[in-house]
Amino acid sequence: MAIKSGLTNSAVASATYTIGTSAGCPTQSDIPNFGPNVHIYDPTMSSATIQAQLDAQFAQMKDTATAQFSENRVAQLFKPGTYAVDDNVGFYTSVAGLGQNPDDVTINGHVTVDAFNASDAGNATQNFWRSAENLAINPVGGNRWAVAQAAPFRRIDVHGDLQLYPASYGWASGGYVADTKVSGQAASISQQQWYTRDSDLGSWAGGVWNMVFSGTTGAPANTFPNPPETTLATTPVSRDVPYLYIDGAGKYRVFLPSLRTNASGASWANGSTPGTSQPMSQFYVVKAGDTAATINNALSQGCNLFVTPGVYHLNQTLNITRADTVVLGIGYPTFVPDNGVNAIQVADVDGVRLKGLLIDAGTTNSAALLTVGPAGSSATHGGNPTTIQDLFFRIGGQIAGKATTSLIVNSNNTIIDHIWAWRADHGNAGTVGWTTNTADTGVIVNGSSVLATGLFVEHYQKHEVVWNGQNGKTIFFQNEMPYDVPNQGAWMSAAGVNGYAAYKVGAGVTTHEAWGLGSYCYFNVNPAVNSYHAFEVPNTPGVKFHDALTVSLGGVGTIIHVINDTGAATASNTTPSNVVAYP
Repeated sequence: MAIKSGLTNSAVASATYTIGTSAGCPTQSDIPNFGPNVHIYDPTMSSATIQAQLDAQFAQMKDTATAQFSENRVAQLFKPGTYAVDDNVGFYTSVAGLGQNPDDVTINGHVTVDAFNASDAGNATQNFWRSAENLAINPVGGNRWAVAQAAPFRRIDVHGDLQLYPASYGWASGGYVADTKVSGQAASISQQQWYTRDSDLGSWAGGVWNMVFSGTTGAPANTFPNPPETTLATTPVSRDVPYLYIDGAGKYRVFLPSLRTNASGASWANGSTPGTSQPMSQFYVVKAGDTAATINNALSQGCNLFVTPGVYHLNQTLNITRADTVVLGIGYPTFVPDNGVNAIQVADVDGVRLKGLLIDAGTTNSAALLTVGPAGSSATHGGNPTTIQDLFFRIGGQIAGKATTSLIVNSNNTIIDHIWAWRADHGNAGTVGWTTNTADTGVIVNGSSVLATGLFVEHYQKHEVVWNGQNGKTIFFQNEMPYDVPNQGAWMSAAGVNGYAAYKVGAGVTTHEAWGLGSYCYFNVNPAVNSYHAFEVPNTPGVKFHDALTVSLGGVGTIIHVINDTGAATASNTTPSNVVAYP
């Protein structure tokens, strides 16, 4: 190379690039357009106007026969202030206050779920997919929240009684309360099972099979099985859900509660919930028209996601690779993976928060719907774990979905806080059947020190839960085995072992502990079918189960033992077989 005489070197510019990270989310609006399915109410609006809108939405979302598997989705958000309304909550409806604390929004009325429809015959066991959050209720005569699975009641200040059963006193199939205060009595009455976490109750009444409390003042004493109450003084680790609120300048933000250890009582009982917040300028608002490509693009640029009500088909996996990413859904936004892709993959990073999503398996089999951490994940996340909250998985019912596993947790220290993984036992014509909506396992946990608080897993065709990680803990487990087993030969976990345990702890696990677990059978296709046991665990002192039970619903089929070879066979009269402690 030749250099012309007399030239000097030019100034040198330098730049640094880090491969694999983004420059940050391009600024979004702090007062975003949430789309047509988000209804925002202001206290300056007349009560009659708000009531008419609530009633119209409920009329569309009410009927079990037509709305349960519809594609309607709605969120009802109340700005800070006081409202005189009665909000009846239908399918796929989220009701939430937009204050920073629950008492910033007060409903002088009710936020109600009941067995509304004549076709329900007073039975609330199909009251799925609805939620209430972050507001106060002044209810005349008490507030009724008679729900089944996937219907969380969070961050609510009930100035009075809370009725968790239908007005008819018909059956309800279990639910979840967290970070809530009830000044009066919370009564379960005909609820089959229930879990209450980090709350304050004036008192509690009732219990059918499996009532569980952790970190709840006013909870009943630990008396399982008579009455069937399991009570832990604290919750080992918890972190309340991220939530949307409006700040003093009228801008939207998302609050991120801090991690709690050995918690008891509502996080806001003595003032504001500890934590931090992020502006909506750091959130990409997912709404009608978005695709997997636009969502992944937003994630790759460093955005969090705020997912509005709707049904979103995915032709590629959503990849969450950045630590502390928040994915917050309202109004039961639903991801449907098409062409056999997996819906969501989370990297083995700190502090990802997933909340408020329904993942509905597509008609081509997915290997997994949600995976947290790749196989072999080894990082420790104890100080800032990933949280999976109000995440619901569905195989069949709406469409003839298929997925081998719904949730795989490989990352250590993950908190699973209220999920319902459901292989549908009923639904639209042609979407349900032993060879139609196929799914092996609801949840596989491979990470260590994973905690599940509120684990609802039902009807999978092999083990419902497989826990391979060390030092795992579960507080509350609710399960029904698959109804539709055609014959015993089609449902054998090993040679000579009838059926599959609902909850299996891996043979190499030496430390695991679980409290308040129920597994039920109803083999209505072939009542001669039986399962040898509901819980299968290594016989080692470090693996401990407390307050486990089995029930044969109507005596249709049999579970021979509760845990390993221990516990009586299920009775024909729908009474539980109980094991208070194992080993």
